[in-house]
Amino acid sequence: MISAADLRAGMTFEKDGKLIKVIESSHHKPGKGNTVMRLKLRDVRSGSTTDTTMRPDEKVKKAHIDSKSVQYLYTQEDVAVFMDLSTYEQYEIPVAVIEEELKYLLDNMEVKIQFYGDEVVGVSLPTSVVLEVVETQPSIKGATVTGSGKPATMETGLVVNVPDFIEVGEKLEINTSEGTYLKRAKN
Repeated sequence: MISAADLRAGMTFEKDGKLIKVIESSHHKPGKGNTVMRLKLRDVRSGSTTDTTMRPDEKVKKAHIDSKSVQYLYTQEDVAVFMDLSTYEQYEIPVAVIEEELKYLLDNMEVKIQFYGDEVVGVSLPTSVVLEVVETQPSIKGATVTGSGKPATMETGLVVNVPDFIEVGEKLEINTSEGTYLKRAKN
């Protein structure tokens, strides 16, 4: 058992027969009353998200999640397909469960899939990925890094705010936890 005060983003726990992943967690002290934990949670199986509060001393059962290295193969209709590189076993994960993670995946990319017992429950991304810009406004002559930036569509469909000097065809390093531009990738 773990207390609500110890819940952090990325942790998974069980509550009311559901497997729940913490997306955001923060302490909140209202003007009157006791401190509460504000949590943004996602039901791992259905993909639905909710905002809720819990008392800091409230206990939940921490879920034991295992992971395995796999290669992302492709997405077909409503299923994403991954393959274990040592056994060549394939795993299918519903797109609804990993919709956000798919914005960072390229064919043949190695990632980790997460298991709860024998059930595949998600994908663990690397901290950053390299993606190519496929659409953005033309670069502005004399633009600096400190400018307000512009939106750029990456090859996976992800839209990221980038500096004004970035052009179509450039490869960029993207932070997967925040979906933000980090830097130009080295070729």
